[in-house]
Amino acid sequence: MPSVRSSPFHQMENPTLLSFLQKTTHTGGKKPKSGGGGGLLRMFKLLPMLTTGCKMVSLLGRQRKPLLTDGATTGTLFGYRKGRMILSIQEDPHRMPIFVIELPILTTAFQKEMASDILRIALETETKTHKKKVLEEFVWAVYCNGRKIGYSIRRKNMTDDELHVMQLLRGVSMGAGVLPSPSEKEKTASDGELTYMRARFDRVVGSKDSESFYMINPDGALGQELSIFFLRKY
Repeated sequence: MPSVRSSPFHQMENPTLLSFLQKTTHTGGKKPKSGGGGGLLRMFKLLPMLTTGCKMVSLLGRQRKPLLTDGATTGTLFGYRKGRMILSIQEDPHRMPIFVIELPILTTAFQKEMASDILRIALETETKTHKKKVLEEFVWAVYCNGRKIGYSIRRKNMTDDELHVMQLLRGVSMGAGVLPSPSEKEKTASDGELTYMRARFDRVVGSKDSESFYMINPDGALGQELSIFFLRKY
């Protein structure tokens, strides 16, 4: 099936975004702790037990070319353990997300949904116009494993914490782990650890009103399933 590309957010006036797109090198700060390899859903579900003894992710020093050229899309689920989950979709880890939304579910509750190792997230929107691409819509009804969990509004502008996560994960193609929070003392105490899961997805455009994302298992074998569906209803 063909794939499509959407325009990134227009946030170039933000100096943090400019630094995101510039060449960077690791200067001794904390790196994200990661559990690379298979079983991403299982690893994410077990956090924060993965916070010690995990394989460290090496952030890439040169960011001039796309990290991966297989045509797959990068999806990231992250959030503070006492906060809500954020879903981010990028065409490449070195590019700004084309879609960011805060899901109406707490991180701890979201991890419990992974008990069956099958996770299906569906977002539905209603509109009367054909002018926007489906991922450009703002108001979404969100379903998790077939159950409606509430409504969310797509981020037009990313928060500082979301930019922080995108910056730290620039050199990560897939994995699960814990990230240092922007303000370690303040955030950790009130919101818990900042956990993430990142994977590669096959992006399938069903029509102008529907798109689907299917997680690619790292080892290429059948296993845990994570699917994300976008549907525009009339």
